[in-house]
Amino acid sequence: MPSLLSVARALTVAVALLVTGAAPATSACADDSGAWSVAPSAGGGTRPAKDGRPYFYVEGTPGSVLEDTVTVTNPGSKPRTVELSGADADNTRGGAYSLKRSKPKDTGSWITFAERKVKVPPRTRAEVPFSVGIPEGAVPGDHPGAIVAREGGRDAGVRVHLRVSGPTLSALTVERVKAEGERISYDVVNRGNTVLTPRLTVHAEGVFGPLLDRGSRTLPVELLPGRRVTLTEPWTDAPALDSVEVTLTVKASGGAHDKATASARFVPWGAVAGVGAGVLGLAAAGVWFVRRRGGSGDPPRDEPEQGGTELELAGAGTGRGEQL
Repeated sequence: MPSLLSVARALTVAVALLVTGAAPATSACADDSGAWSVAPSAGGGTRPAKDGRPYFYVEGTPGSVLEDTVTVTNPGSKPRTVELSGADADNTRGGAYSLKRSKPKDTGSWITFAERKVKVPPRTRAEVPFSVGIPEGAVPGDHPGAIVAREGGRDAGVRVHLRVSGPTLSALTVERVKAEGERISYDVVNRGNTVLTPRLTVHAEGVFGPLLDRGSRTLPVELLPGRRVTLTEPWTDAPALDSVEVTLTVKASGGAHDKATASARFVPWGAVAGVGAGVLGLAAAGVWFVRRRGGSGDPPRDEPEQGGTELELAGAGTGRGEQL
């Protein structure tokens, strides 16, 4: 295959007509919709697909140069100038696949285009050759990145799955497990050098037996090497009053697995607060009653005994009167 720098730059951009013969007029609305697209060229790369490739897959040893072609398609009636660049991949905090906004230092910086700015005429596509130069000393394993196209305030991209040949390690850990309210939160960390799609198993044991037992399911995460993501598991029927031990087990391809356990106590604090408020209210009422009864300054007297004494005196007086 001819060298990218010696041939691709001479050819610059190969433009192929999408529509042959007379083409119907395209409305301005269609032009403003940003319908241009970017994709891997059909049939190229190390893993060509009959119906097209959803992403680029390249693999090589440190020091090698890998070549492929990206296609920019403009179905509109106006020419477009698209700028191409490389980017490094990343995970969002919640595990979604994203791209770093900072200057690339990994795969994105290893991508070189035959032309960075490509003018694509109406109803045509531009085939743009590019190369990926893996530097000497690159760490073996997965180095995900992307090719990003920008035009008219719109960005579009294609993933680049790059694997540097060498020993691979599939490893992960599950950390910071917490059971709070109606959810279980935890972190999953990729400790290896390959992209992982973890599977999660959840089990919770209470004082009187199992409370939660969820079988293995795939998490909606593409966990990149060295990345940490924070995830949550809903638990809407968590107990109102119990002492619980929660166990999370995470597994992934290549033998990666880990387990973590956390203890939690569920207490109906609303009910406890209500009872406490009632007790405090009764205590305050008792103090008020005692103070009210002792507020006259006289020694406290038992009212029933006082009444009995008056009756006895009245009887004694009556007796003396009868004697007189």
